[in-house]
Amino acid sequence: MKENTKAFLFDLNGTIIDDMHYHAEAWHQILTKDLGADLTWDEVKVQMYGKNREVLNRIFGEDHFSDEKADKLSVKKEKYYQEAYKPHLKLINGLHSFLAEAAAHNVKMAIASAAIADNIDFIVDNLDIRQYFDALVSADDVENSKPDPETFLIAAEKLQFDPADCIVFEDAPKGVEAAQNAGMKCIVITTAHPKEDFEQYDNVIGYIKDYEDALTKNFFQKHTEAPQK
Repeated sequence: MKENTKAFLFDLNGTIIDDMHYHAEAWHQILTKDLGADLTWDEVKVQMYGKNREVLNRIFGEDHFSDEKADKLSVKKEKYYQEAYKPHLKLINGLHSFLAEAAAHNVKMAIASAAIADNIDFIVDNLDIRQYFDALVSADDVENSKPDPETFLIAAEKLQFDPADCIVFEDAPKGVEAAQNAGMKCIVITTAHPKEDFEQYDNVIGYIKDYEDALTKNFFQKHTEAPQK
């Protein structure tokens, strides 16, 4: 491996699994049907970032729900999501092989996500991929959500690598911005956003539609040449 490719940090939703539609369904249920918010499907989708409490605060105001009520709504939303998505649970195409190859090349890997810890556990255990990850960073581990770099910086610290030595895999502009703020390069998977949504960021080193893409399939061939003496 080249010395500047030492660790991979993966977002979860839309990057490891293509599940954003199910999160949107769960939020639409909570916000419009349970709480009576006058929001369209598209309006719900654009609010789905950050911690669950932050979503509720953006829509209803910071003082609308007590901490206890917000926590109950968060648990209810994740229950909706997990029940709806579990029958469809699968890795994005090509990812299992990519993880196995990265592990074979001694690449340290972490999940660094705004998802709650329970959702990360739900994914890695049901898909039997926990063994590939040396660290899991969730919404429960940070004070500030993406685009703040905290999530990725904590993951790099847990892996004991400098931020510049990490490559982030992300599907969302705010995640790419968080990686840029952390001083990390990023590969974008276009499950949820087209390339045009990332043009303002200078840390993107490539785009993939899934992990069968030539960029990821040939990644280790391109990064395992012996160093020049």
